Amino acid sequence: MDYPERPHVVYGTTWISEIVDMIYNDGDEEKCKRDAIFNRVPFMEMSFPGFLSGTEQLATAPLPRIVKTHLPVQLLPVSFWEQDCKMIYVARNAKDVAVSYYHFYQMAKVHPDPGTLDEFLGKFMAGKVAYGSWYDHVKGWWEKKKAYRILYMFYEDMKKDPKREIEKVLQFLGKDLKEEVVNKILHHTSFQEMKKNPTVNYEMMPTWAMDHTVSPFMRKGISGDWKNYFTVAQNERFDAHYKEQMKGSTFRCQMEI
Repeated sequence: MDYPERPHVVYGTTWISEIVDMIYNDGDEEKCKRDAIFNRVPFMEMSFPGFLSGTEQLATAPLPRIVKTHLPVQLLPVSFWEQDCKMIYVARNAKDVAVSYYHFYQMAKVHPDPGTLDEFLGKFMAGKVAYGSWYDHVKGWWEKKKAYRILYMFYEDMKKDPKREIEKVLQFLGKDLKEEVVNKILHHTSFQEMKKNPTVNYEMMPTWAMDHTVSPFMRKGISGDWKNYFTVAQNERFDAHYKEQMKGSTFRCQMEI
């Protein structure tokens, strides 16, 4: 896979996708509503019947290409490293990811039935979910940032101070926008605004692919929601496993804010 000329931005969440698209469109909300987010920011490895695959979309995408991926670092195409692409990685604490993933598995019909939450937590801890082990994923990208242009961000930091984090992205991309434009981006990319925006909330996906009556794609957008789902026993089991899996790593994240 080869993408010539301009560097690309590679990242993992809808939130940062919308932020970057708004930055490249100078905060113009109407331009950012030109199409669904999955067309504006192609999901590289995704393929649905009746839709162009992510790689097919990228083949004709205008410059600068903005790419979304959830791939673990070892599966990213070599050309991304060779061309020194700018990459933004967003990590979220494992417990909230597990709960969010459980609801996503229920509504996104490309996934098998997740079973009970307890069953799903077992699969999550074992890395037997889409994209594999959360632990390996965050640690792999954490180590890679030492040698490449990777802006490593945390969902919890974005929730605590979104404007500060948007400004980090601006600096990383070499973009300079006026204060009022930054404030527009801040407002447009708030959870409340994105949840009701059909070009972002995945309501433009067919119901056979995503059933929002089961669970909305944009569900709560909070940090620490795991506390509403984990039992004491599940939390103790998860903590012990987490400690073992992350032993020796300098990676740190907040389980709540």
